[in-house]
Amino acid sequence: MAREKFAQIYARAAERKGGDAALESLLTTPLTNEQLKQISDDRWLSAFSQKVFQSGMSWKVVRSKWPNFEEVFFGFDIEKMLLMPTDMWERKATDPAIIRHLGKVMTIPANAHMIHDAATEHGSFAAMVADWPASDIVSLWQYLKKHGQRLGGNTGPYTLRIMGKDTFIISQDVEAYLRQTGVIDGGRDTRKSLTATQEAFTAWQQESGRPLCQISQVIAFSSGDNRV
Repeated sequence: MAREKFAQIYARAAERKGGDAALESLLTTPLTNEQLKQISDDRWLSAFSQKVFQSGMSWKVVRSKWPNFEEVFFGFDIEKMLLMPTDMWERKATDPAIIRHLGKVMTIPANAHMIHDAATEHGSFAAMVADWPASDIVSLWQYLKKHGQRLGGNTGPYTLRIMGKDTFIISQDVEAYLRQTGVIDGGRDTRKSLTATQEAFTAWQQESGRPLCQISQVIAFSSGDNRV
């Protein structure tokens, strides 16, 4: 099946959402590389940790508790995270001020190490993320999955999106579209599927001049249950 033109996808999404203006009002705008590079390493660790805790839990509940997490974990200061011994992490995992889940708490020091190592090599974790090319964003996802903990699936990509890095998301609606149109036909996260998805998004970006995040959103709005 020939790849659908982005203009066709956009027109269908606009019709479903009540017009171009209504659709545009729903789209996010990523940060510039320079804006991304201003984000400190502790904010990245906080964001990854929050998304890890939100996995399988009420996002609203986690957000409401997050100020407590910031206090209990010293503002996610990377150096402090790296100095804490295991027994201190185990004690903090039982603190009633946070959501008590030892497995998820232990991702904090693991991901602090990932951020520290990247910062050592690139000057800051944000610099690495900012300079990562949009034409191979799936490799950044795989970096997070390989070097971090519990950052596979959509956890890493969603965190990148929230922090302002331009990335598409293979949500349920986007995945369904990719399968219906023959872009992917195997496992969603296989190298073959990720490569095919990246190639499709790169082509749509070249066609439309839009950031990956907006292309991803438009595809989601063009299919599934995303009607007005």
